[in-house]
Amino acid sequence: MAALFAHKDIAFEFASWLSAEFKFYLIKEFQRLKDDESSRNQLEWDMQRTISKINYQIHTDPIKENLIAKEITRQQTSYVYANEADLLNVTLFGITAKEWRDGHSGKTGNIRDYATLEQLVVLSNMESINALLIERGLPQGERLLRLNQVAITQMKSLIESKAIKRLK
Repeated sequence: MAALFAHKDIAFEFASWLSAEFKFYLIKEFQRLKDDESSRNQLEWDMQRTISKINYQIHTDPIKENLIAKEITRQQTSYVYANEADLLNVTLFGITAKEWRDGHSGKTGNIRDYATLEQLVVLSNMESINALLIERGLPQGERLLRLNQVAITQMKSLIESKAIKRLK
C-alpha cells in the first residue's frame, strides 16, 4: 500500500471536513495555545514590572541621601522624587508622567504600567545608573544627557536581540 503525505494545513482541512468533532477540537486547542502564550507573555511582563518597582529603592536611596535637604517639607520632598522619576521618564519615554496622564485620561495607572518589556529592562538599568550618577554629584542636566545615551543604546540592543524576539 502506498503512503500518502499532505501538507498539515491540507490534512487539517480534510480532517475538519470529515469530522465536526475534530474541527471543534482543533479550534479549541488553538485557542488554548494562544491563551497560554498570552498568559506567559503577561507573566514575563509582570515579573519585569515587579523588578522595576523593587529596583526603584536603589534609585530613591541616593536621592534621599544626596538631593533632599533635611529642612524641606514633605511636599517638597515628594517633588524631588517626582522630578527624578520624570528625569527617567523623559530620558526613556520622551515625556513626563503628567504629560502622559494628560494624553491618556482614559487609562489607569502610569506610563510605566504600559511600558514594553524592553523599556522596563532599560528603566531598571537607568535607575541604577542614575543612583550612581547622583552619588557622584553630577547635576541633573548632565545626568539627563548620559542617561538618554544609555537608553538609546540599550533599547537598540534589546530591540535587535534575538533572545527577546524569542520571548515574544
